[in-house]
Amino acid sequence: MENQAPVVQIDLSSPVAVYGQILAALRTVLVSGAMKPGDQLPTVRALAIDLGVNHNTVAEAYRLLALEGWLDLRQGRGATVLDRPTPAPMPEDASRFAKRLEELVAEAIAAGVTGATLAAELDAAQRRVALRHLPVPKRRQSPK
Repeated sequence: MENQAPVVQIDLSSPVAVYGQILAALRTVLVSGAMKPGDQLPTVRALAIDLGVNHNTVAEAYRLLALEGWLDLRQGRGATVLDRPTPAPMPEDASRFAKRLEELVAEAIAAGVTGATLAAELDAAQRRVALRHLPVPKRRQSPK
């Protein structure tokens, strides 16, 4: 069981709530496979001190990750990463994420980011984060 500290950075000037930034950063670490089942996250207090935020802010992010099935939270034991199977998508998930992507694309275009850069960044992010969850193709058996 490794005990590696995930990289979490927050931006106090962001309109996104700090607990939401912590949640998103840790979810990215977990989805990417950088932390494995059985790994321990830093204690709530330790991460709060590292980030310079209230411990309740970190606790809320951990609580939400536990509700998503990523963490086992036990008093005195901290947060342990669980083996979380990829859930079946709900029908509304695709439209919800499409709307969020449209908002991000609009924000990027308004900031002067080109379509080619957006496409390259989306492809790179998918490779960094999501490839772990792609189904492994079955090998064809050669005829005997």
